[in-house]
Amino acid sequence: MDISNEDTVIDAFTAFDEADDNIIQPFQLDISALRGRVVRLGSVLNDILEPHDYPNPVAHLVAETVTLTMLLSSMLKYEGIFTLQAKGDGPVDLLVADITSDGDVRGCAHFDPERLEHAREQLAALKAPESARNHLAQYLGKGYIAFTVDQGSNTERYQGIVELKGSSLIDCVQHYFQQSEQIDAGIKMAIGQREGQWRGGGIMLQRMPEDDGYSETSKGNMDEDDWRRTMILLESCTDDEFLDSELHSNVLLTRLFHEEEVRVFKPLTIQQKCRCSEDRVLNMLKLMPSDDLDYMEDEDGNISMRCEFCSTSYGFPKSEFTKKPEHTH
Repeated sequence: MDISNEDTVIDAFTAFDEADDNIIQPFQLDISALRGRVVRLGSVLNDILEPHDYPNPVAHLVAETVTLTMLLSSMLKYEGIFTLQAKGDGPVDLLVADITSDGDVRGCAHFDPERLEHAREQLAALKAPESARNHLAQYLGKGYIAFTVDQGSNTERYQGIVELKGSSLIDCVQHYFQQSEQIDAGIKMAIGQREGQWRGGGIMLQRMPEDDGYSETSKGNMDEDDWRRTMILLESCTDDEFLDSELHSNVLLTRLFHEEEVRVFKPLTIQQKCRCSEDRVLNMLKLMPSDDLDYMEDEDGNISMRCEFCSTSYGFPKSEFTKKPEHTH
């Protein structure tokens, strides 16, 4: 995995008139030679969640998945789509989010309402807080997380898979890096509502292997004291700081790492955008067996489908899929 390295460098100590939002901000700590990125999510997160009216823990999990997707995708150089998918045998059996290299992001979940309510009642009996955080086993159960990078037909597809293990999605991701990539990764993230609006924020720091090719940073990356000190500084970031809509990401970085000589690079602006369309749905339906189309037909002779990501509904007359008999001469 290659870390994205932008050419445009901005002085992190510059004063900013207003906060940034809906961005991925890459940065580097020059003293300890660590690379990272900050994610700030506001209106985009609401645009993703509002069409679904998810119960609070499901909305929280989707928001976590979207935020993690942004953090992980930004460590790669790719032209295409990065997807993070979690599948389990619990009441929430699917979480998925993806982001294009242009910054178009979307996310959704599938869950069993009855099983979810039972899980919430069990957590309430244990006097556990109403949140998806630290309740991975109760909500997703046993399963796996998959990371996929799809750059089209001309490039080999990359995929990494790791078991759902630990108390949170972050635990699973860190376990993957340690076991599969031999990369130390520190992640701190917060999801919550402020004034009725969902917000998300996170920071991810990485120390690359000694033979990663970054000769200028190898010495710093081998310094365990630098890594431990930076992780302590990262842990000092509060949920309120991550979710503060008036706090610029570069101000947050200098609060945390002002002695590390923070260097920031050109940020990527994020927007909610689904890739579904009438033509795509129509072409998919045309490939389905006629028996399946018969099953989907309603009493008015129409076939309807709803996009799981954005909840847009599409409807077509069943006659549009009826194959015309071939004429023989």
